[in-house]
Amino acid sequence: MRMSMRYPVAMGIAAIGLSAAGAISPAAAADDTITLGSAISLTGKYATNGLNTQRGYDLGVKRINEAGGVKIGDKTYKIAIKYYDDESTPLRTAELFERLIKQDGIKLLLGPYSSATTKAAAPIIEKYEVPMVEAEAASRSLFTQGYKYMFGIISTSEQYVESSIDLAAEMAEKNGKKPSSLKVAMVFENDPFSLDVRAGAIERAKKYKMQVVVDDKMPRDLNDISATLTKVKALKPDVLLVSGHEKGASTAMRQIKQLQVNVPIMTITHCESAKVIQNFGKVSEGVLCPTQWAETLNYKGKYFGTAQEFADLFKKTYEGYKEVPYQAAQATAAVVVWKEALEKAGSTDATKVRDALSKLDIMTFYGPVKFDSTGKNPVKPMVLRQIQDGEYKVVAPTKYATAKLEFPRKVAY
Repeated sequence: MRMSMRYPVAMGIAAIGLSAAGAISPAAAADDTITLGSAISLTGKYATNGLNTQRGYDLGVKRINEAGGVKIGDKTYKIAIKYYDDESTPLRTAELFERLIKQDGIKLLLGPYSSATTKAAAPIIEKYEVPMVEAEAASRSLFTQGYKYMFGIISTSEQYVESSIDLAAEMAEKNGKKPSSLKVAMVFENDPFSLDVRAGAIERAKKYKMQVVVDDKMPRDLNDISATLTKVKALKPDVLLVSGHEKGASTAMRQIKQLQVNVPIMTITHCESAKVIQNFGKVSEGVLCPTQWAETLNYKGKYFGTAQEFADLFKKTYEGYKEVPYQAAQATAAVVVWKEALEKAGSTDATKVRDALSKLDIMTFYGPVKFDSTGKNPVKPMVLRQIQDGEYKVVAPTKYATAKLEFPRKVAY
């Protein structure tokens, strides 16, 4: 049965619990239901990816419940999720996670959307010793604080644009140039995720002794980076790196078109959620888009089969998607992780489940999941896709590539 694209939004502290059958009241959850809790961004600047996250969570719940749910001992449980809308505001995220734990009695959590909101939630779950599987926060600094109850399934943020620097160095050598002769321009949102992306880029550029000629922060409203792009046109760098979530990506593409900016290697995060192909057409050609996951990868796991089979199901379930946002895929994978951990623990006790998560080692449609001592997943690589003929083509890492890198980027404005 096709699920509706229309979802009620949890405004303020009004909660929604969703199961395979649709919206339910948490109070109505029976003894055979395990309720997970989350506060995600259904309004505010992260709303697009917040909705993608919710849909990923809900599809995971739907499929697992249809497959029989979670078996603990001799009893089988369905899964439900209780949601709050954190309005893309970290302070609100912290308040709502505390509410989920203290007032609603939720002891198993799914992460919010974004590194900023997850940073607000992390001390709360640690304080109450309640485990959380987070699928949407890549900030590496989350995993340097000694947290014991947070488990992240995605590659950390410093890896997002490293492969773009590597590709630039590789192309330079192929063309008889030294990587150290290359110039790099960067513009990043002033948020934890993007600043960690920047740190990874800086480290990688230093490795090759490349010169960083532009290193700017986006304005708070993310509406205008024309000053940065004007400098880019004047300085003619070899690499342009942009990270500002979906709004920053849209602003970048719009003003790249207006100012007719062209750089041999141009990398922008959050291409899919910004719908750059649909919204900017040929101007998006040749843009490199880091992604946590792609449907063409040869990953396969229980419940959803291959990456492609998951993508087909997601697009069948939710109309209007040409490409499946990786935020949705990783959200679904987080629900799969919860099922596996609960069954491994043989209990819903928070401590036992936390211990089971720390020992988990599984393959999913999203890729391998195994947590190190810091709670991050070090075994899944980032993927770099390039927009070619209006489609996303995997060009790195080489062993996963489905197409050759088109270099340099050439666009007729």
